[in-house]
Amino acid sequence: MTILDPLAAPLFADVAGDIDVSFEFFPPKTEKMEETLWESIETLRPLGPRFVSVTYGAGGSTRERTHNTVARIARETAIPAAAHLTCVEATREEIDQVAREYWAAGVRHIVALRGDPPRAGEKYSTHPGGYANAADLVAGLRRLHPFEISVAAYPECHPDSPSQTADLDNLKRKIDAGATRAITQFFFEPETFLRFRDDAAKAGIDAEIVPGIMPVMSFASVVRMSGMCGTQVPGWMERLFEGLDDHPAARQLVAATLAAELCRKLYAGGVRQFHFYTLNRAELSYAICHLLGVRPKVAALVGA
Repeated sequence: MTILDPLAAPLFADVAGDIDVSFEFFPPKTEKMEETLWESIETLRPLGPRFVSVTYGAGGSTRERTHNTVARIARETAIPAAAHLTCVEATREEIDQVAREYWAAGVRHIVALRGDPPRAGEKYSTHPGGYANAADLVAGLRRLHPFEISVAAYPECHPDSPSQTADLDNLKRKIDAGATRAITQFFFEPETFLRFRDDAAKAGIDAEIVPGIMPVMSFASVVRMSGMCGTQVPGWMERLFEGLDDHPAARQLVAATLAAELCRKLYAGGVRQFHFYTLNRAELSYAICHLLGVRPKVAALVGA
């Protein structure tokens, strides 16, 4: 294999386009947001994602909108659609019924999550008669239908976990219960993921672990979300985004460059699958995929 001189080689010359991508959306609240969502799906569809997922609000607050969005993707596009499903504020029977409705709508992929407390600041507690946790939910879904199941992973440890070791043990329980893969919480430095991947392998986790990539659309929003999920925001990021609040186009250029460079370093570390948190906006994810060598596929273009 030829080693490229990093000073002589063109930018991203070492990225061959041999990657798989997936995208995450949230269900729209208004007609205008729904229009933006479908514009984003149409923009990203030609890239041939292996799936797109739709989030699920705390306590089932977006249950109907999530179902409608996922069902429409399954009905009107050739993209495999994945529906988020949580354990929060629902009995096993209620969750099983939602899963059966997804199967009936042609959805074969579930992102199975414990979920967050429906009210901020509260400690999570299992709903009476509900699934105890994500591993329990995975096992329940496996009993219903042969779903493809993705679960969450936390490179910087879930805020509720007492230690990284306990968090990895929990991830292993989810995989052992029948999960297909894990998708990570977002992070901002490649070493964070690569170290976690190695630690997971040492813990006996051999399932695919896909890095979740969050392009920065609003630095203030990223700081807020990071605080909620325990993600570290490097100081150098604040310096790079400082003064860009009133320059959205410039901010997008900086955001795309940073996320693409993160992906390039992960690629150099052997990563070939990436999951993008789009926030229902396609431009940044499309630009990053382009830099990584992903190009429109003919079958995806015609919806075959």
